[in-house]
Amino acid sequence: MNNKVKVTFLGGVGEIGKNMTAIEYNDEIVVVDAGMTFPDDELLGVDVVIPDFSYLIANKDKVKAILITHGHEDHIGAIPFLLQHISAPVYGTRLTLALIENKLKEHPKVKLKAVAVKPKNVLKLGSFTVEFIKVTHSIAGSLALSITTPVGTIVHTGDFKIDYEPIDGQMTDLTRFGELGRRGVNLLLCESTNVCRPGYSMSEKTVGRTLEHIFDSHKDNRIIVATFASNIYRLQQILDLAEKYKRKVVFTGRSMQNVSEVALKLGELSFNRENIVDIDKINNMDDKELLILGTGSQGEPMSALTRMAAGEFKGLKIRENDLVIFSASPIPGNEKNVYKVINALYKLGADVIYNELEQVHTSGHACQEELKLMHSLVKPKFFIPVHGEYRHMKVHKELAMSLGMEERNIILPSLGMQVELGSNSIKESGFVTAGQLLVDGYGIGDMDSNVLRERKQLSEEGICVVCVNINNVAGEIINEPFIITRGVVYADEQEAFVQDAKAAIIASLKEQDLRGVEPSVIRSTLRRKISNFIYKRTKRRPMILTIVTLD
Repeated sequence: MNNKVKVTFLGGVGEIGKNMTAIEYNDEIVVVDAGMTFPDDELLGVDVVIPDFSYLIANKDKVKAILITHGHEDHIGAIPFLLQHISAPVYGTRLTLALIENKLKEHPKVKLKAVAVKPKNVLKLGSFTVEFIKVTHSIAGSLALSITTPVGTIVHTGDFKIDYEPIDGQMTDLTRFGELGRRGVNLLLCESTNVCRPGYSMSEKTVGRTLEHIFDSHKDNRIIVATFASNIYRLQQILDLAEKYKRKVVFTGRSMQNVSEVALKLGELSFNRENIVDIDKINNMDDKELLILGTGSQGEPMSALTRMAAGEFKGLKIRENDLVIFSASPIPGNEKNVYKVINALYKLGADVIYNELEQVHTSGHACQEELKLMHSLVKPKFFIPVHGEYRHMKVHKELAMSLGMEERNIILPSLGMQVELGSNSIKESGFVTAGQLLVDGYGIGDMDSNVLRERKQLSEEGICVVCVNINNVAGEIINEPFIITRGVVYADEQEAFVQDAKAAIIASLKEQDLRGVEPSVIRSTLRRKISNFIYKRTKRRPMILTIVTLD
């Protein structure tokens, strides 16, 4: 039997999102999180991006459990796809599991073995003993993990912050982290999202006080708030303010409606259902009586607020007496979309408040001083920073060294890396297949997909379709070629371009003996000829489709 534990990084290192880590001892594996991320502009038509978990599929009989730290998409988004291949039970808090079950409604064939846990619960999972620890984050039901293995204890912080006045009154369990540190922790896996920010993260209650000031000073305005649907604590404060200022609430956006309903049923969110109204009732209500609460804080194209800004949201038009609050900060990469929506709202006459103007958002991630406290309490032998781009992990490494940890006891992970952990040793032991899987509708592909390459070509170069009918016996062209182009030439050039292209095709075919020639040969000749013609004319390489019919 091997006396080493393997830690395999399948996502969430060197990147933001799609978090997934596998911890393995002999023939047993526990998986921590199974998240997704959203595609960048290069991934045309792709819905979401998930980790390449082919390593887990190849070892599916070893997977004993999937441990979920909390219910954010970057930690649960890949579960519907993972469970298509692996039947291990999924452990998480009630809210986390409810959000997973909600996602699985779109995947009715996927079966979920859900096991609800609470902070301080301890489970025996084969060679692993897992303890769940309460942490504060921007969603209720967030957990850190203490995983006791045959070579020592691994602490995985999940996403956390240290808020001394949390909305639910239960702050991060610093006492337990301290107890674990005194007992001895072999490896700390700690999130790195906000490691570049000095000081402490702002308390969620500070946001609440700012929002109350805004509500109080805009009593006659119709108020529209966009925030993350999963930020239950923020929703609670906003709903409490609506009740205090006697405003009826309209939920807009499917995710906002779904999450609020789930959280209400579980007791994580408290509000009076009689204070909720349908959007078709708002035309008969005064502005000062209304609060519109919805999605769109990231400028998502199909979100409620983005459609309002474009004048395309049924039942609600933005007007001059509207106050719009973005109670969120743009996720890196979303800034352009967010400011586009803000500009559109201003043009429609609304007043807009966002994080650069007021303290209407706080992060759910620990800043430098909070991370220092976590390291000081846990006092690990070895440390691996996770949940961040390379720059985040590098700064986190330097932070750990500033607290006295030796550089040789720290590893900066990359996707696919396997780390071998012993009682008194740690080392890189190799790499497994890892990376991105692209979810497009019901299909899943990889970065080398021909589909993506073709979409990119279509978006940048356009398409040209050429149809030719040939008498295969006489070797003659029947009728003139038919040509369609899209995205190749401008409208005023189209007619001349098509005529010249037809002439070039006819001239090319007349140079050949077409009698008895296979259509595939003619198609290849046509494709080469029209491609060269278009490149000389436009310096473009569009997609060429050639259709040859024989009579």
